[in-house]
Amino acid sequence: MQKALSRTVYVAALLVLVLPRPASCQSVVLQDDDDRKARIAENLKYRFPQLRESVVTVAELGVSSSPGFDEGVVVIDGRNRMRFLTTSDDARLYLLAADPIDASLSMQDIAVELQREKDVEAKEARERHRALLAESEGMPSRGPTDAPVTIIEYSDFECPFCARVYGTVESVLEKYPEQVRLVYRHFPLSRHPWAEPAAIAAVCAAEQSGEAFWRLYDGYFTNQASVSKDNYAEKGREWISAAGIDVDAWSECANDTASDAYQAARQRVLADAESGSRYGVTGTPAFFVNGQFLSGNQPLSAFDEAIAAALADSK
Repeated sequence: MQKALSRTVYVAALLVLVLPRPASCQSVVLQDDDDRKARIAENLKYRFPQLRESVVTVAELGVSSSPGFDEGVVVIDGRNRMRFLTTSDDARLYLLAADPIDASLSMQDIAVELQREKDVEAKEARERHRALLAESEGMPSRGPTDAPVTIIEYSDFECPFCARVYGTVESVLEKYPEQVRLVYRHFPLSRHPWAEPAAIAAVCAAEQSGEAFWRLYDGYFTNQASVSKDNYAEKGREWISAAGIDVDAWSECANDTASDAYQAARQRVLADAESGSRYGVTGTPAFFVNGQFLSGNQPLSAFDEAIAAALADSK
């Protein structure tokens, strides 16, 4: 019900609806602003029947910078706020979708501003890229170390969207074998019960061998539906058994929560997640293509576009 009410009011705001005064009414000048606020609120509820079960109040009301109007704020159910303009007699009240904008720019001015914004975004991406590269040194990676484009992925082994984009990332690496390097960082979500333990197990594998890490990476994503909190370590042991590492040492690191190795691996996972949050990651999968942010299960075309822009910028 509440969502429907909010949606109705928002649509009303976008249309800048007008509340006309009936022809038979006379202009009334009230002595008390509180009375005027209450009357405006009741008029809104009358004009929009969907609001009649809501608490509607006018929180602010005063002279507007727009000549001939007063300006106020209406609050619905204590949460949703919307500005409005009204004539002094409240005969014409306009709900506003946003603050006023300057629409007087010339076409040339707009082009200049758009280019300036683009330049600022590119500069920010380059700075973010340098910082991410410095932070990600020594992290598991695939592709040439001197590749002109680095994709840094923040991901969650249990996330279904991450499993779906796994194939796309593989296609990217196949399509750009010399131009692209992939760096993996952990961002396990709290609602996924085996995501953090699997990430810790992967860090333990990476401590011994890059091959062991990527075996777990492939295994968790391609077999995600059959993995659980009860068997993630057992399955991981199967996948890394041919990697030539000390599997018993890996198992202790991945499973013995009291061991120093386990605690160190967990801190690495938490540090990855903190890094992602610092750069604006709120969900998985999340990618930075030379610093340009791509969020979610993106198609190959989105990576192509970002890689092309990164290659052009690198030149």
